[in-house]
Amino acid sequence: MVEIIGVRFNSSGKAYYFDPCGMKLSIGTMVVVETARGVEMGKVSIPNREVPEEDIKAPLKKILRIANDEDKKQAEENKIKEKEARVIAVDLIRQHGLEMKLIDVEYTFDRSKILFYFTADGRVDFRELVKSLAGVFRTRIELRQIGVRDEARQLGSIGICGRFLCCSTFLDDFRPVSIKMAKEQGLSLNPTKISGVCGRLMCCLQYEQAAYDDALKTMPHRGETVETPDGTGIVADTNTLKQLVYVKMDESQSHKYEVYKPGEFNIVGKTPTVSLDEVREKRAKEAKEKELENAVPYATLPTVDEEPEPQEERKRSGNRRRRNRRNGGAERAAEKDAPESQSNGAEAAPRKNRRPRNNKKRPARGGYGNQ
Repeated sequence: MVEIIGVRFNSSGKAYYFDPCGMKLSIGTMVVVETARGVEMGKVSIPNREVPEEDIKAPLKKILRIANDEDKKQAEENKIKEKEARVIAVDLIRQHGLEMKLIDVEYTFDRSKILFYFTADGRVDFRELVKSLAGVFRTRIELRQIGVRDEARQLGSIGICGRFLCCSTFLDDFRPVSIKMAKEQGLSLNPTKISGVCGRLMCCLQYEQAAYDDALKTMPHRGETVETPDGTGIVADTNTLKQLVYVKMDESQSHKYEVYKPGEFNIVGKTPTVSLDEVREKRAKEAKEKELENAVPYATLPTVDEEPEPQEERKRSGNRRRRNRRNGGAERAAEKDAPESQSNGAEAAPRKNRRPRNNKKRPARGGYGNQ
């Protein structure tokens, strides 16, 4: 085991191992280290840790010192010089008529070298450009051609999910992504929906692939013949996340499917793993329990000896009292309290304060026949 410390030189990029030289450093500490391309200043992303010797590429570079105020000031000056160098390089590229796109310019910490990152469709002869740049800056010049993914990482952008690109925030390195992952995850194969800003397949397809690989081990493929408790059928579709298999039992009814879960069927041609009789008994037991839960108990009816409890007489509302007062409430109350013989043998007395009915028809308004 060897003690190491991880240093990252960009906000997004790979962390490189260095020898801490006995120093205990925390995450975020700025340090000056020695690299293959010279002295550089970076940020600690991995604190002191012991790793196996197989994970280290010997020899292990050492940390020179913790960055002081002068080192930080020099790093800020380098950023200002990088912007000036970018403007000059773009003009020189245009003068030489080269078909290349300048992406980024980077100074080494000790300003012993300038790195120019560019993209191009093919090979570019930039020998004359290097001579022109060396004559302007009077230092070592290095041009690096990068791909579209590295371009998206360095420039940064927002993905279709609405968040900053993974490659420009937390991804250490690009991992292989294939169209097979999109097929297994049931995504649309439309390039505009599964491609990122760089034009390549989205890196996030790789995040859930391990879960899909485990789930697909218990799922049959489309078109396979399976034996189920209801008979033999053909797999029409599958839902990997919900672990559901849609089986077509009768080919004449193309719209009718039976849904099963792993452990409720056997694939024809392979070793049976499930006892279909036990599955039938289990399903019958579950159906019976569900029927008992949904059963409604009979309502308890009152016996003959029991008498219903008298209900309290509802009080008249204020609106009804005002209406009785307006329409002769006293007379109507007297009629209500009269004996039954009066209401059965004699005619009911006419109500007072009642408007007489007018049976005359009103003349029609307008019209050619009503003159």
